[in-house]
Amino acid sequence: MNPAADATSYPFTPRLLRLRDAPRYLGMDKNRFNREVRPYLVVIPIGKHGVAFDRLDLDAWVDEYKRHNGWSTAQSERTRPWETRGQQALPSAVASGISTRCSEERAFARALQRVRVAAAPNARSKRIP
Repeated sequence: MNPAADATSYPFTPRLLRLRDAPRYLGMDKNRFNREVRPYLVVIPIGKHGVAFDRLDLDAWVDEYKRHNGWSTAQSERTRPWETRGQQALPSAVASGISTRCSEERAFARALQRVRVAAAPNARSKRIP
C-alpha cells in the first residue's frame, strides 16, 4: 500500500474516505463494514471504479449505533443494566420465584405480605416472622 494514499498519513482527516479506508476508520474489518454499515451509507463514485464514503455519514452511523447498542463504561462489568437497586415494586405487582438464601426468603415473604395487606386492607392476614 502506498503510504501517501493511506488516510492516516494526512495531517487532517479527509472528508471522503475510500472503501479500503472506511472500515479502518470505524475500527472494523471490511466484511463487517460491508454487512452492517455500507447499506446505510451514500456511495460516492470516484473515477471509473472507485467509491468513497462521506466521513460525516460514517460518524453519524457510529453515533446512531452507539445510541442503540452502547452502554456506559461507568457501570460495573459485574452489574447488569436490568438490575437496579432501590426501586420499589408496584403494590399491585404479583411476585413469584424461589430464593436460594434463607434471609432472602424471609425478606421476600415480608415484602409479599406487605403487598397483600396493601392490596386488601380489610382482609385478615397472618403475621409472618
